[in-house]
Amino acid sequence: MSKSNTDEAQKVWKNCIQIIKDHIGGLSFKTWFEPIIPTDFSNDTLTVKIPNDFSWEYIEVHYNTLIKKALLHSIGDKAKLVYIIDDKIKNEPEKIIGHELKVKTFNQLSTQEKSIDVDAAIFETHLNEKFSFDNFIKGEGNQLARAAAYAVANSPGGTSFNPLFIYGGVGLGKTHLIQAVGNAVLKNNKAKRVLYTTAEKFTMEYVDSIKKNSTNEFSSFYRKVDVLIIDDIQFFALKEATTDTFFHIFNSLHQLGKQIILSSDKPPKSLSGLDERLISRFHWGLSVDIQPPDLETRIAILLKKCESFGLEINSEIIEYISSNITNNIRELEGCLVKILALASLEGKEITLELAKEVVKSIATDRKFSITVEQIQKIVSQYFEIPEDMLRSKTKKQEFVQARQIAMYFCKKFTNASLKTIGLHFGGRDHSTVIHSIQSVEEMLTEDKFISIINSIQRKIEISS
Repeated sequence: MSKSNTDEAQKVWKNCIQIIKDHIGGLSFKTWFEPIIPTDFSNDTLTVKIPNDFSWEYIEVHYNTLIKKALLHSIGDKAKLVYIIDDKIKNEPEKIIGHELKVKTFNQLSTQEKSIDVDAAIFETHLNEKFSFDNFIKGEGNQLARAAAYAVANSPGGTSFNPLFIYGGVGLGKTHLIQAVGNAVLKNNKAKRVLYTTAEKFTMEYVDSIKKNSTNEFSSFYRKVDVLIIDDIQFFALKEATTDTFFHIFNSLHQLGKQIILSSDKPPKSLSGLDERLISRFHWGLSVDIQPPDLETRIAILLKKCESFGLEINSEIIEYISSNITNNIRELEGCLVKILALASLEGKEITLELAKEVVKSIATDRKFSITVEQIQKIVSQYFEIPEDMLRSKTKKQEFVQARQIAMYFCKKFTNASLKTIGLHFGGRDHSTVIHSIQSVEEMLTEDKFISIINSIQRKIEISS
């Protein structure tokens, strides 16, 4: 390869890195992206060296969308990325992974979110193939949910579990389980049209279809699906037009015997701000929860993860991690991955001391981890107003100010974009969010208001 190609690769990768840095923490960036070396750029294809298979797999699972965004911005709509595995990042024989990350054409991607091209010739499932029943660890807290999901996977639309509604806290495996159903359905019958999406993406796609005057095509696309899987259905709250469209899609699919699978952070009866007609339909099938895993299940999850990486780790280390990270599977696996990353990339030995160091760092990071919904709850409780009022269209001053403060803290404490924050507050646009943030910043010159902001911020920091 020529020096000019290498120089161009470094330039392109530098642009990508600037975008990536803005979206992830310093430790994550140092661990996963600093070791990457750009080697070649030609024909809109960027080639980079990456330390090992483990790093490639982690980046592929956790940062795929972010890298797509960076490539789209830096190269354009025909961008491709090729990884080369080099265990020591030096001039050794290169092993090229059979993987090519293709970025869709620009009219299929917005700067914020990926949207479905309703005219696409090839149907895309948006499923993550890594999620399966084989690597979903069964335990007392998820046994019923797994059994119901497995039954649906083997007979989509043919059981009384339609819709299948799975609910539970963050990081307990809901997304894994519902996507495992989709993957199993396709394994049994590749002709099935299976679609996975989130309520947030569904909303954005619907809004986009309104702008393009293509709502009929949008609805028609979803009505052709055999298995519809929607994650985080609670996001539909107070989005009347979106939920009305989904209501009719739901009815159409159900009448045709198609399978509907939904997930949420709470049971149907606790979903505020949703049309009662929709909630009643959620009760047509089976609602089942996933509880935090017990110690034995947590240990089994870590052992399975180690097995997938072809590694053996001292049982004392596994038990220490499992005993100290108790409520969140995502966090549990993330702890193990950080330990393996430090050992792999920095040449450290996997010891109990290293495990303790990583567990401590996760506990520190946890205080900055909070969602838009949690902030809405804290702010509404502070002002003693119904949480729905933060998402409503009311212009009463007491509600407007609370809403502005909530938006301000969402921007301060979450990674949500302005567009996403606006959607969480009754579908407001990004300019309204900006105005709210500016209004709060202007009021921070008043002692009384500073006291209110500080009080709420303390509650957020305690809860996060």
